[in-house]
Amino acid sequence: MSETTSETTSEEQEQLSGPAFFGKEVRIWRLRAGMSQRQLGELANYGQQYVAKVEAEERLASRSFAKVCDEVFGTPGTFARLREWASLHGYPAWFLPYVQLERQATGILDYSASLVMGMFQTADYARAVFRAAHPRENKDKIDARVERRQRRREVMEKEAPPLLWCVLHEACLRTAVGGAEVMSEQLAHLLTEVESPHITLQVLPFAVGAPPSVESFTLLAFDEGPGIVYADTAMAGQVTDAPEEVERATAAYDRLRAGALNPDESLAVIRRVMEEYTR
Repeated sequence: MSETTSETTSEEQEQLSGPAFFGKEVRIWRLRAGMSQRQLGELANYGQQYVAKVEAEERLASRSFAKVCDEVFGTPGTFARLREWASLHGYPAWFLPYVQLERQATGILDYSASLVMGMFQTADYARAVFRAAHPRENKDKIDARVERRQRRREVMEKEAPPLLWCVLHEACLRTAVGGAEVMSEQLAHLLTEVESPHITLQVLPFAVGAPPSVESFTLLAFDEGPGIVYADTAMAGQVTDAPEEVERATAAYDRLRAGALNPDESLAVIRRVMEEYTR
């Protein structure tokens, strides 16, 4: 966004979260246009409450809402670009390259060794994960982390989403993150997610023994250019497109899929474990 169209200073931009910055700009331009929240909401086919939540930072606006803002305020492309910036703002610097690549991928192959893949996590599950990793952070910071994690689900809501294949080690199902109720809801969420024709889920059972990889990793494929592999480390994450690393990870993933239960068997295991959490 150019300096001539932004009403928020660069200093304020650094201090605000992505959704807050977007909401502040919407409010400034709405008032400049002499419009009420209700009027803007009607033009965008959203209600007044939706506009109020966007302006109050309670939610990140949809892409369609950003497009309408550009049309209403005469700012071609400005709010659309701002919305994309807002959706990325707040991720750690080391993770941002992966998030950007994830949005461009045509295929996502994920192996989750101990925790459910971030894109599949419910808010309560993600909150428990972040609370364990950052025990001294306050509620607002934890909530912001949860919101950013759930925002990544948008990649599967595109008109042409990537094909997502996830292999979950059985440990992901058995590790009681957040307690029995949170786990029951998390596994129910997995069962709902796999109803999508773009998602395939397999469970790698304990019975397989030593897995081809003891660490989680993700492979991304693209229409053009080399694939990349992302792997978590103790301190951060690493993205590489080195051919030998991508080839090694691809071979490991093929072995993981071969050793995992087929999709129908996997769903049966998830249902069975979910029932155990509800007893």
